[in-house]
Amino acid sequence: MSSTAPAVRGQQLSGHNRISTQALTSLAKAAAAQFLGVEPDDVRADWTDDDGLLALSLVAPISMPPLSAVVQDPSSVDKTGGSMWDRTVRAKAGILAAVAELSGSGLSRVDIRITGAKISEGGRVQ
Repeated sequence: MSSTAPAVRGQQLSGHNRISTQALTSLAKAAAAQFLGVEPDDVRADWTDDDGLLALSLVAPISMPPLSAVVQDPSSVDKTGGSMWDRTVRAKAGILAAVAELSGSGLSRVDIRITGAKISEGGRVQ
């Protein structure tokens, strides 16, 4: 089977590739939503320059099990990934890695401000 398309694997082509701020923001919101267990629309993302790298600032709620479930079974906090603090610390590293990998952009840091808790009814918090 033959193809008329030029082979570009391993070749560098002239031109520019640009990823818009809107695309980076959508990616950051999706990554944050996955790690925090909320919807992407619940996340606000802002970018700043940090000595040539991108610094990502996120504002979002975090999903948590209902208090009644925690009272009945205190170990349910461990089953959901730990405390809000522990989950947020892990989310920062995961979000940084995911956004850098998928966008090819250099990120210096991810700052997260948790604005509230989204109570997850039933099921396991992601």
